[in-house]
Amino acid sequence: MPDLKTIPILVPGPLNPDTLAELKETFEVIEGHGAPVDGLPAETRERVRGVALAGRFTPADMEALPKLEIVAHFGVGYDGVPADEAARRGIMVTNTPDVLTDEVADTALALLLNTVREFPLAEQHLRAGQWKEAAYPLTERTLRGRRVGILGLGRIGLAIARRVEAFGLTVEYHNRSPRSDVAYSYHPTLLDLAKAVDTLIVVAPGGAETKGAVNAEVLAALGPDGVLVNVGRGTVVDEPALIAALRDGTIAAAGLDVFEREPQVPAELLALPNACLLPHVASASRATRRAMGRLVIDNLAAWFAGEALLSPVPETIGIANPNS
Repeated sequence: MPDLKTIPILVPGPLNPDTLAELKETFEVIEGHGAPVDGLPAETRERVRGVALAGRFTPADMEALPKLEIVAHFGVGYDGVPADEAARRGIMVTNTPDVLTDEVADTALALLLNTVREFPLAEQHLRAGQWKEAAYPLTERTLRGRRVGILGLGRIGLAIARRVEAFGLTVEYHNRSPRSDVAYSYHPTLLDLAKAVDTLIVVAPGGAETKGAVNAEVLAALGPDGVLVNVGRGTVVDEPALIAALRDGTIAAAGLDVFEREPQVPAELLALPNACLLPHVASASRATRRAMGRLVIDNLAAWFAGEALLSPVPETIGIANPNS
């Protein structure tokens, strides 16, 4: 086992504090504090062999680090790291699946309940002292009898589906291809799925393939009792189309944990009473974030020990490890 404390790992920007502390106990850590990678001193850039980050890492960043071997990404979605380009350069990329599956699935169901039953608004009613004057109005919507469609039936999507089933609801889904291990009804297009359900939960990753996939046509297909929940990536939903659909009653309500340009949230969304909004907290428990960080570090340690990685992304599987 090599002395990991001699291996320089760049942390370009903010990282979970527990993860950063543990990383410093394991490796030599170079903190970039959000500065451009190519702005670091040349002698520093020439030493970096690994990167640990939560966020974007561009081809130019890769170019600026001539000895870079691995990018360990903190998070499941890694659309901010061009893995195809990394593979072309012989750079490994890892992510952190599985450890946050249950937390995100729990949040999706909580967001669905809050959106349909208006629990945050009811709490505001109580806190404002209005209950003394009048009971909170009966909610127009209920979870009972809903047909739920899931866009993206991967690990997290499947965990959400199991929870939805436990609520006694029907589950249908759309993926790039059907799964052979589930009995849920499969729809070959997202529009077909939206026409068949009244509740759409988005768990799809970001990227060019899914950008704006939930558009005005899909929203209209959900119908006036339709509910949209997004715990995937904000870019999957056409935000202007969603705002218009919520304003004019094309759909009934939306619950969002992610946004197209987060942390910037459109003022139009903030003003809508039928939008339940969270600041991207689906996996934001300390226990889950520590588990994600542990996976980041374990991947880095395995790579530099020449051992099998725990969670390489598909695009970079098979890249030769110079430490083997």
